[in-house]
Amino acid sequence: MDEFSLSVKRDSRLVEEGDIFFDLAGNYEDGLEFSKEALSRGAKQVVTERNYPLPNLNIVKDVREEFGRACAEEFGYPAKEMKLIGVTGTNGKTTCTHLIYEILKKLGYRVARVGTMGVHYADVDKNFDMTTPDADILQREFFEMRAREIEWVVMEVSAHAIDQKRIEGLEFEVGVLTNITQDHLDYFKTMENYAECKLSFFDKKYLRSAVVNIDDNYAMKIFQNPKVPTIFYGMQNPADVFAVDVKSAPNGSEFYCNLFDEVLTFKTKLVGDYNISNVLATLSVCANLGLDMEGVKDALKSIGPVEGRFNVFNLSGKSVIIDYAHTPDGLEKVLQTARKVTKNRLFCVFGCGGNRDVDKRPKMGAIAEKYADYVCLTDDNPRFENERDIIADIEKGMKKLHLVEVDRAQAIKKTLELMQSGDAVVIAGKGAEIYQIIGDKKVDYSDFDVIRQILRRSSAREEYGN
Repeated sequence: MDEFSLSVKRDSRLVEEGDIFFDLAGNYEDGLEFSKEALSRGAKQVVTERNYPLPNLNIVKDVREEFGRACAEEFGYPAKEMKLIGVTGTNGKTTCTHLIYEILKKLGYRVARVGTMGVHYADVDKNFDMTTPDADILQREFFEMRAREIEWVVMEVSAHAIDQKRIEGLEFEVGVLTNITQDHLDYFKTMENYAECKLSFFDKKYLRSAVVNIDDNYAMKIFQNPKVPTIFYGMQNPADVFAVDVKSAPNGSEFYCNLFDEVLTFKTKLVGDYNISNVLATLSVCANLGLDMEGVKDALKSIGPVEGRFNVFNLSGKSVIIDYAHTPDGLEKVLQTARKVTKNRLFCVFGCGGNRDVDKRPKMGAIAEKYADYVCLTDDNPRFENERDIIADIEKGMKKLHLVEVDRAQAIKKTLELMQSGDAVVIAGKGAEIYQIIGDKKVDYSDFDVIRQILRRSSAREEYGN
C-alpha cells in the first residue's frame, strides 16, 4: 500500500481527488486555509469542528476522534486481529514495553513493539518522531503487522496520543500505568489536566483489563473506582504483586516477588527500585495474560536494559551512567540509584529542553544538587530558547556551587577530568538520542559517542552494566 493510497488525509498538501480531509489545525485561520487548499486539490469533504464559509463541510463534535476511527476503518481495523498491550506513564514506558516485548519473543510469540525507540518486529526497524505515531501512521503499521501475522503488539501510549485521539478504534487486552509525575505542562498546563488525560485511558472504552502501580498517588483514583478488572503492583503499598528483599548491584538485581501469594525469586540485569517497579509491572502483565511464570523467569534473566536507560560504562575505575531521565521524578530516581551503587563521589551532567515545561527546571536543579556531589549544567535540545536562559532557570533551584558548560560534549569531558577512580557520573536527559535540537534543526550528537571516543582514546575497555 503506497503513501497516497489512504483516502483520509490530515495534510492538505497530500490531498488528491476524492479524498476526505480532516481539519486538525490548532486555530481557525490555519484550519480555514488548509481546508481551502484541500478542497482546491479535489477533496470531496472537509471534516471539521468549525463552521467555515466553505462547501462540503461535515461538522463533527471531535474531529480527532473521527480521524482516528476513519484511519482504523480505512485499513480494515487490522489491530482487531492482534492482542494489544498499552503502557502509559510519565516514566518507565519504554523499559516496560522493552521487557514485555523481549519476554514474549523469548517465549516464541510473534510480537511487535511501538514506542520511543520506534517500531520493531521480525526484520522491521523504523523510527518515528513521536512516542505514539499519529493514527494514519499507526494504523498503517498495524496493517503491515497483520500481513506479517504478528500476534502481539506492545506499545507505549503517550499522554499526547490519548489527548489527540491517536488510539481511537483500538482495544487493548491490558493497559499499564507506571506513574504520573510532572512532565509536558507546556502542553497540559496543569498536573490535574495531565493526570486526568492519563487516567482516561483506564476505561472499558480502551481496555479489557489493567495493571496499575499502587505506589503512585494518582493511581488511587483507579483503586477507588476501577473501570476494568485491575491488578495492582507496588514497592511500598499493599498490592497484588510486590517485591521484597531487593538486592541491587551495578550490574543487576535479585528479589523475591509475591505474585498473588505465590513467592518466586527473580533476577534481572536492571538496577534500582524504580526498575524493580518496572519489572513488577511486567510480571503483572505476564500473569494477567496467563503466561508460564517459570518461562517468564528464565527469559527475564537475560534481558538487558534499554539503550539509554541506566547504561553503565567503566572508564579506568570511573563509572559513567547514561540515562534518558528528563523529568524531576526520573532524575531523582536515577540519582538515588546511582548513589546506592557508587563507592565515592557522585557527579551529574544534565540540562533541560527548550520550549518545554519551564516549571520543572528549578526542581531538577534542586534534585541534582541534593543527590550529587558535583553538578554540571549543559545543553539538552535548546530548540528556540537561549541556552543560558534555560540554565538560569535551572539555577533558580540551586544553592551550591556548580559548573556550567553549554557545549554538552565539553561538559562531559570536563566532568570526567574532575573524577577519580571509584567516582560515578550520571549523564542525564538524552539517553539514546542521536541529535541536539537547535532551532528547528537536528544536529548530530550522542552521549554514547562522546563516551566511546573517550574510551578509545584512553584505550580503556568498554563495559556495560548489562
